[in-house]
Amino acid sequence: MNKIRLKLFSQFAFAAILFASGKSFAADATNAAPQLSDADAGTNVAPALRDSAPSFSMTADTNAPTPELQMWNDEFGATHNQRMEWWRAARFGMFIHWGVYSVPAGFWQGKPVNASGGEWIMNRGRIPVADYQAFTKQFDPVNFNAEQWVKIAKKAGMKYIVITAKHHDGFAMFHSQASAFNIYDATPWHRDPLAELAAACKKEGIKLGFYYSQAQDWNHPGGAAAGSRTGQPTVDKLNHWDVAQEGSMDDFIDNVDVPQIKELLSNYGPVAEFWFDTPVGMNTERAEKILPLLKLQPDMVVNNRLDSKKLTGDFETPEQRIPPTGIPGKDWETCMTMNRTWGFKSADTNWKSVETLITNLVDIASKGGNYLLNVGPNSLGEIPEASVERLKTVGKWMDANSEAIYDTTASPFPTQLPWGRCTKKVGDDETTLYLHVFGNFWPSSGQLFVPGLKNQIVKAYFLKSNWLGWHKKLKVTDDPAGVIISVPQKAPDRFSTTIVLKIKGTPEVK
Repeated sequence: MNKIRLKLFSQFAFAAILFASGKSFAADATNAAPQLSDADAGTNVAPALRDSAPSFSMTADTNAPTPELQMWNDEFGATHNQRMEWWRAARFGMFIHWGVYSVPAGFWQGKPVNASGGEWIMNRGRIPVADYQAFTKQFDPVNFNAEQWVKIAKKAGMKYIVITAKHHDGFAMFHSQASAFNIYDATPWHRDPLAELAAACKKEGIKLGFYYSQAQDWNHPGGAAAGSRTGQPTVDKLNHWDVAQEGSMDDFIDNVDVPQIKELLSNYGPVAEFWFDTPVGMNTERAEKILPLLKLQPDMVVNNRLDSKKLTGDFETPEQRIPPTGIPGKDWETCMTMNRTWGFKSADTNWKSVETLITNLVDIASKGGNYLLNVGPNSLGEIPEASVERLKTVGKWMDANSEAIYDTTASPFPTQLPWGRCTKKVGDDETTLYLHVFGNFWPSSGQLFVPGLKNQIVKAYFLKSNWLGWHKKLKVTDDPAGVIISVPQKAPDRFSTTIVLKIKGTPEVK
């Protein structure tokens, strides 16, 4: 590991300078992307009204492979491309934020904690450690059903699940020997939901991943805490508000992080994805205590939030946003809430529409990314009905359109299409373009213009078949500026209609 330490510090600055000039396509102002119908991940909400955790989204520094990524490949199991093969094909997964914070559900001492008061309620409410630990006595998720949760994800068209094994409050959602502050030992429930989820995922063919807060931990002495808000006092330089939190961060990593990560990577079968978060205080030396543990699951993909300089990891993690042009040259996964908070908050009813969820999925896939869509179960172990109903509708759309999402790559068009998005699959002799036409942008003229496409057209048809299994063929006409597809005046799907366009060779777009 000394070799990695020396190389990380000596090469990081050089790599940042060397690749700083990487270019990406910018959106054409005259060919702007369709606008979503309601609040898209909170970005259309006035700042004063937002109720989400501080963003720790780790934006890519470069558009080219770095020496650090090469070392990651050399040191940790299978190569990056081998690890990422299933992940790139999956495109759609479920994030689950579930913990003891679902008991207060956004309220402390009878009052709402409006600033990130879901999973961040202990921090934002400045709740003392002893008072927060008392919530465990009320955490009895008797309605939890692992198979039901996995089936909800599967029917929605999701290929993998990532669940919070330990969030910033330090509460382990598994039976840990490293700390008694866990769901098995500290609650009346005495069960291990991660073990049950692992069994259910194996049965249903869904991959399972774990989120783990390696730096922030507001319960164990020495765990870090994010910066305090104005007027909120701290007791030490780590932004603690309770003397019970004081201690050595290095001791915390040795005594809590290392043994718990070993447990997660040893006791639950294959782990597909590991999701670190908010690397407050995670310097290279501290990260190196954790890196060797990842060899326990050599085929696992890992995000880029282990250390504060994001020197390792397989993919980027834009949070609550979709990069306008994707992240060229990088694998990336947008994680996003379905309402405003990640963890359950009873007063948060600002749900995104099904239209927005489907549009986001299509938009992300068209830019070469994955969509990790969150649910926040309550203290009884129930996924909110509003989430379930939306996922059911998304699943019905995926039943007919998943071919245009799974195992696809980014659009060949250099700018966003005025009526929707495009995904593609490249074959030996021909390419399949999936044209996603959003319902609100369906051409009532009956002519869908595809700009700049120069390839010979093989055929065009609707991806969704009729009750006999037939796909309606569509007429295509060459145009000096592209091609025109003749379509019905009314959109076949109110959310997004997929047109399959088969072309000769690889895409040639002017």
